[in-house]
Amino acid sequence: MLVLSRRVGESVVVGDDITITVLEVRGDVVRVGIDAPRSVSVHRAELLAQLADSNTESASPPAKVVASLTEALRQRR
Repeated sequence: MLVLSRRVGESVVVGDDITITVLEVRGDVVRVGIDAPRSVSVHRAELLAQLADSNTESASPPAKVVASLTEALRQRR
């Protein structure tokens, strides 16, 4: 991980076409602006983690349901 110090108005350039600019610092909150082509996805990390967790929960049935189906299959034999 590259760690840089920047002041308000200063930027960091990633590759040839992504610029990240510090817009404001208020206490422990830093506002940044990201200028990137539309083809580049920019997402907040915590939202991606929440989405991944939600997808995992949706794809994994509750243990009670699995046990019920297992029992039903055993009785069917």
